[in-house]
Amino acid sequence: MSAGPPGADHTQGHDAGTLARLTGLGHGRTGSPEGGGRYGLLLLVLIGTYLLGAFSGANLATEVQVVLFALIALIALRTSPLPAPWPAVIGTITVIGTAVTFWTSLSGTRNGKATEDFWKALLLLMAVVMVVRRVLAKPEVTIQSIYGALSAYLITGLMFASVYFGMQHLGTSDFFANNQPANTQTFQYFSFTTLTTLGYGDFTAAESGGRSIAVLEALTGQIFLATLVARLVAAYRTPGRPEPRLLEDVDGPGDDEDRD
Repeated sequence: MSAGPPGADHTQGHDAGTLARLTGLGHGRTGSPEGGGRYGLLLLVLIGTYLLGAFSGANLATEVQVVLFALIALIALRTSPLPAPWPAVIGTITVIGTAVTFWTSLSGTRNGKATEDFWKALLLLMAVVMVVRRVLAKPEVTIQSIYGALSAYLITGLMFASVYFGMQHLGTSDFFANNQPANTQTFQYFSFTTLTTLGYGDFTAAESGGRSIAVLEALTGQIFLATLVARLVAAYRTPGRPEPRLLEDVDGPGDDEDRD
């Protein structure tokens, strides 16, 4: 029979549960830490979207990308723990806005194309904010956190590519210097070489506006890799992996004194 007053175990269990919720070690306000924030599908869609833009025809990639970017935003919305009714509102705006911009882009005018490109950039900006917010809110660094960080990195590169394409449609001169071709493939190439700060130099922005956005993208890429991704990778520990132990603790406490 356990000692102590009746109900002591129940009270201690209640206090422990309260402490776990306050410190974030339990399930927390948003339920299980494993609920939401699963980014494997999002990463696959992003890779497929990039490959579509890189290897398909320019016209096909431009027409299909806006639909794929809307799908990316909806997947990111699904993993975001936003309270009701925001998921339904944002999802409805995403679908309607994508349909409208897709229809206006079919006219072939420069303004219609620019509207579609900036709408794609807005969708991707919303997606990257939701993904990073969800990754940072997770109490533990899991493989899904790594997938989310990689997804946010790819989304950022595609977002800046859409901004560059929109500037090309609205500008009165070519975006690239030396009469380099401006299409989906070259803008994605320029965006990711800028984001990763490779700086090959074969594609450069001709005007000050494009150069300013390119500098902003390079800074974003550096900060993203040096802070978020590096921190997540360093903190990641595979499930079941034991905590490292110090060498002097292997023999157990007090063994050194016994040998003396």
